[in-house]
Amino acid sequence: MAKAKAKLLPFDAARYLTDAAAIAEYMSAVLESGDSDLLLLALSDVARARGMAQVAADAGLGRESLYKALAPGAKPRFDTVMKVMAALGIQVQALPARPVR
Repeated sequence: MAKAKAKLLPFDAARYLTDAAAIAEYMSAVLESGDSDLLLLALSDVARARGMAQVAADAGLGRESLYKALAPGAKPRFDTVMKVMAALGIQVQALPARPVR
């Protein structure tokens, strides 16, 4: 009898971003990386988890504009990123930097 091959789904972080605590942990880790492209990807993941159309409306953007702003390689304006973060309920907090050795 032949074994059936397991079908693996591509990893999608949005599937695991089910509550505010998970989103906060995810975004904190991404922000610590300092990678702006990773930040856009993470915002896209959270927006998909929350519903792109609703996030776009809450941010005052068109749905297509939101997709473009969060696309890989995009260079959205700072105010656009802040509007999206506010629509997602994500706050940025400044903390003292760790001492450099």
